[in-house]
Amino acid sequence: MSGDHLSRVDPEELYRDLSRSNLPPTKRWYLVAGLLLLVVLWGTGCFVYMMKTGMWVTGLNRPVMWGVFIATFVFWIGLSHSGTLISAILRLTNATWRAPILRGAEAMTAFTLMVGGLFPLIHIGRNWRFYYMIPYPNSRELWPNLRSPLMWDAVAINTYLLGSLTFLYFGMIPDLAIARDRSTGWRKRFYSALALGFRGSHSEWRRYHIASTLFAILIIPVAVSVHSIVGWDFAMAKVPGWHSTIFAPYFVTGAIFSGIAGVVLVMAALRKAYRLERVLTTVQFENLGKLLCVMSLLWGYFYFAEFLTVWYNRNPEEWEVFRSYGGHYLPLWLSMVVCNFVIPFPMLCMRRVRRSVPALCFVSFLVVIGMYAERILIVVPSLARRNDPFIWNNYFPSWVELSILAAALAMFLLLYIVFAKLFPIVAVSDVQERLFQATDRAVGRTTVETIARPEGHGEGGHG
Repeated sequence: MSGDHLSRVDPEELYRDLSRSNLPPTKRWYLVAGLLLLVVLWGTGCFVYMMKTGMWVTGLNRPVMWGVFIATFVFWIGLSHSGTLISAILRLTNATWRAPILRGAEAMTAFTLMVGGLFPLIHIGRNWRFYYMIPYPNSRELWPNLRSPLMWDAVAINTYLLGSLTFLYFGMIPDLAIARDRSTGWRKRFYSALALGFRGSHSEWRRYHIASTLFAILIIPVAVSVHSIVGWDFAMAKVPGWHSTIFAPYFVTGAIFSGIAGVVLVMAALRKAYRLERVLTTVQFENLGKLLCVMSLLWGYFYFAEFLTVWYNRNPEEWEVFRSYGGHYLPLWLSMVVCNFVIPFPMLCMRRVRRSVPALCFVSFLVVIGMYAERILIVVPSLARRNDPFIWNNYFPSWVELSILAAALAMFLLLYIVFAKLFPIVAVSDVQERLFQATDRAVGRTTVETIARPEGHGEGGHG
């Protein structure tokens, strides 16, 4: 919906719409939260059982020592690119449609990192020695092993999580101040402490915008480096199918691809649950669909380039990994190609698909499935078809692994609905600022949105 239409909405009415998620919990909310908590507790119990009994309760075997735990770790870290990276890029490019999706996308980054970062700990085996992943000073010269990919992941993920939480919290400060002024009781005290005395003066807003730009500039290389390091976990090993120079850009492309699909699904759910149709319009979904279309094309290019390199080289060990895609792993390979390229790319080229929220959600759901299948195909076949045929073996996850995966998804959803209940899930101050600056102008037979630039941003230094 256009800025001119929303500008006629009463500010108090607009605030009530955008903060509808912060209303007192209903019985339905408690029911959903309770069910999710039960799934999390079940998965936690399965993890404790695996830790006490041993890793043999999983489907892992020789030579497949990495399974769905590591594939899921890569998948969740990829989804984390949905928020902070996309939000930072949209802020720097001053994309005029970005405001309604910033908060939800940034929260998604934080929670996917929290969930995904648990999987190296779950997979490590002797979980009580979690400190092996922490780069602490020591004199034993054994642990931590700075050459270990486990160490790289711990440093990269913790850095990205800290940066993402800071980026999320800093962007919430003006909204926390608004919530403080409109609440009472414990909520007022809670928001007052988090708002850090923000009053909305000119100097505060100026510092806020400068700091937001700096945060956006700094978080982009951190986000790119995180998934590059995850790609190097594989590329640095001389395992058929992994020893590739394009794994870093390939992983980053896939991460952004799955992240955009995740944003579409989350935004559609928020739009439906909290009746945000006036703010989360088809404009946001159409632009996300365009980004998804571009990333589908890029993903197809990188995957074809990887296949072409192996085909040209014809190394017997690497070629055998690709041959397994036509045998035992054919369903996964078909799911990956069909869900990531064959269906999404032609559909997203059609404007009516991009402007249809149900159709775009269908495509995004396919992309999420396809990207998870791709992560499994990266991890498992290369280990199952290692150098010597006499050690070849297949792999399928056990009920313990599947339970922990279900608990991870439930944990993400639980964190998200609790966050949405406590904090404004839409960036209220960004939306209001956008509405003050935007208006519609008739140009020929169409109507376009124009932006009133502040003084000093126009040509020759004048507004």
